[in-house]
Amino acid sequence: MDAACTVEQDEIRRAVREVVTKRRAAEGVRAAVRTPAGYDAALWDALAGRLGLPGLALPEEHGGAGCGVTELALAGEELGRTLAPSPLFATAVLAAPLLLGLGTAGQRAALLPRVASGDLTAALAVPGAALGAALGLTGDNRGAWAGGGRAGGVQATAATGSWRLYGQVDQVLDGHSAGLLLVAAHTGGFARSRTLLFLVRGDAPGLVRTRRTALDETRAQARLELRDVEAELLGDSAGDDVLPALADVGERAAAVLAAEAVGAADEALARTLGHVEEREQFGRPVGSFQAVKHRLADVYVAVCAARSAAYYAAWAAGAAAVPAGSGAGIALACALDALRTAASEAVQLHGGIGFTWEHDAQLFFKRASGDELLFGPAHRLRAHAAERAGLFTGHPDAVAAAGAAV
Repeated sequence: MDAACTVEQDEIRRAVREVVTKRRAAEGVRAAVRTPAGYDAALWDALAGRLGLPGLALPEEHGGAGCGVTELALAGEELGRTLAPSPLFATAVLAAPLLLGLGTAGQRAALLPRVASGDLTAALAVPGAALGAALGLTGDNRGAWAGGGRAGGVQATAATGSWRLYGQVDQVLDGHSAGLLLVAAHTGGFARSRTLLFLVRGDAPGLVRTRRTALDETRAQARLELRDVEAELLGDSAGDDVLPALADVGERAAAVLAAEAVGAADEALARTLGHVEEREQFGRPVGSFQAVKHRLADVYVAVCAARSAAYYAAWAAGAAAVPAGSGAGIALACALDALRTAASEAVQLHGGIGFTWEHDAQLFFKRASGDELLFGPAHRLRAHAAERAGLFTGHPDAVAAAGAAV
């Protein structure tokens, strides 16, 4: 792995930072999350139309730029600095790879160019509060989240020329505004139950979408109620590759999430440093006290370590020679810990104002907590990574595998 960014990667980072910096004010973020869509439509038009971010990691034959996970992670890092709400993660990181990997030629041709242009946003809907499990981040995704014939979640029934879905999904990122939904549903009855993915139009009859109140307002969530909704099977009828495909998407998603968290942590640290340099106590800047220096030095080290892990995870997710599971979960755990630490110190070292609703510090703390609730927690990310590496099984290759994962 070459740790240095290429000229093209630096240009992607610069262009994204230039666009999002114009919307950097906290009031801009708060105003965006209060819109019906939950994000700034003008910012999304710029990210999609001017920069082409939704198609950054899609092949050129489908209207994309032909880049990889690393470029998408660098863009995510810049978006994380401002906590800018957008459908980029749900569309380009979760849904688009599934359309590309599992879709038929006709589905790819019809949907991916619209996704790449930003004209069509998409969202992934999995049963219950099990997004981390479904993506294989906190455990084997062949586990209980997929149903195994149990009641609950979403049930799929074959109909003449189509499928019908019935059920409810409670936590769908950007599910209230997405034009296309990828819904994980059970089919085959109790004895042969399996999980398949289905395409559902955002305006399909029988579909009720309700935006939920979330801890982190910058990641909008929705509840989907499917009442005999017409759906199209994603891909062919085999369905054998759904769970491995979800796990592969989980690797990519964890790398991008880690980069987002690193960007947010770096920004929280920078704002705290600026405050302690200006704020005076006992006739001297707060930042001149050694105890404060030590605390912020610890945050700096954590952010640097998390950035290294995130960059490696992004590179590994797109490297064919690197085995799956080579550090994405560990990188996400490190990044979430770094963001929580940076946000906590921001709240503390800003003094009384840091505890107020009007200050930005609470936005960073809620991002760390919200991502842990959706994709973690951090200790389960680490535990699953250790299990995959054989760290505690006594396997002769455990040491080498653990080294690769870290």
